Amino acid sequence: MKTPSNKTNFNQNLIDFLNSSVTPFHAVLTMSQHLEQQGFKHLNELDTWGKLTSGRYYVTRNDSSIIAFTLPKDELAEIGFHMVGAHTDSPCLQVKPQPETTKHGLLQLGVEVYGGALLNPWFDRDLSMAGRVSYLNSQQQINQLLINFNKAIAVIPSLAIHLDREANKNRTVNTQLHLPPIIMQVDNSASVNFRELLLQQAKTQHPSVDISKILDYEISLYDTQTASITGLNDDFISSARLDNLLSCYVGLDALINANNNKANLLICSDHEEVGSVSSSGASSSFLESVLLRLCPDVEQQHRMLQRSILISADNAHAVHPNYADKHDEEHGPQINHGPVIKTNANQRYATNSETSAYFRQLCGQVDVPVQDFVVRTDMGCGSTIGPMTSSALGVKTIDVGVPTFAMHSIRELAGSQDAFMLNKVFTQFFN
Repeated sequence: MKTPSNKTNFNQNLIDFLNSSVTPFHAVLTMSQHLEQQGFKHLNELDTWGKLTSGRYYVTRNDSSIIAFTLPKDELAEIGFHMVGAHTDSPCLQVKPQPETTKHGLLQLGVEVYGGALLNPWFDRDLSMAGRVSYLNSQQQINQLLINFNKAIAVIPSLAIHLDREANKNRTVNTQLHLPPIIMQVDNSASVNFRELLLQQAKTQHPSVDISKILDYEISLYDTQTASITGLNDDFISSARLDNLLSCYVGLDALINANNNKANLLICSDHEEVGSVSSSGASSSFLESVLLRLCPDVEQQHRMLQRSILISADNAHAVHPNYADKHDEEHGPQINHGPVIKTNANQRYATNSETSAYFRQLCGQVDVPVQDFVVRTDMGCGSTIGPMTSSALGVKTIDVGVPTFAMHSIRELAGSQDAFMLNKVFTQFFN
């Protein structure tokens, strides 16, 4: 990872990260590799940690969530942690356990919608597949590895306008009938086993690994079009999974380049898009467990948490010029005008006046403009990992994010300046 001496370098590193992180498993692998290169030591939850010396560490859970932190020599109860939280998952299509369907000489895969995806943009895209497989080796041991087909192997074709004259006025998607992608032509009498296809790919991608049988898998489809800088004046970043890999990378880069003498922590959790209720989600014991092991005395841990603060980073809705009426007129964040503080009176966001004042001060210290988002009073408000983490730990929290168009689409749009500005704020926060 290059030091982001300027916006151009930072954005190129961000694009590389987005392209390599096609699933939460691949995102955590990429982050782990960056951390290892920068001297972070890997910890295993199965091991005894004891009292860790000052230094840089990281730990993963389920291969899809990660916590990285720096430990100073000071007692944690006296200083607390500066924490940034984000999530590794994005809405997508996931392959079902028994997915094979052959119709009219075409092999299709049954898929399930993960999260609140915008479905129409998934049609007519060059799709690939990636994820984690659990396999049996010749010693009858179960292990896991990651695979990525790394090329366009699937497509969900639209129905021609000639056969649906109302498509531009009233197009609806039946998730069971209309989403199965086509992956190849086959003889209608042929029997194709998806696990055998995964076995072939796993052996091709990992030739030195002893793999005899694929037992199960978590495989997602993704768009093969790579992230890019777009706009006549390079104003935008266009990519899949900006929500919320952009925040993961911003936090990762800031932590790596931060002062080692501070107690800083980054947590990137899986399953936010489906409620965070899992062993590796933000509602799990992951963060609390790590903090308890770092500060095992209960009273000292409470003191540490009361001296800590969490920035929950998740993309915000930029005001769309074609749909400006969807925003409160006074709270429509603009792209490339700086990070957004997200507030909700009903605690869908964890921001309060104390934490928002703190974040505004941070932005001012590095000459970064700050914006505000409040949802229209007559519309429902989304949420983030902020409220659930804040309520579980009792830690002061603020919800922020960079303005984004087309959130939850297969391809989203953010500003080419905003991520770099947020990185400056996070770096100041960690320092």
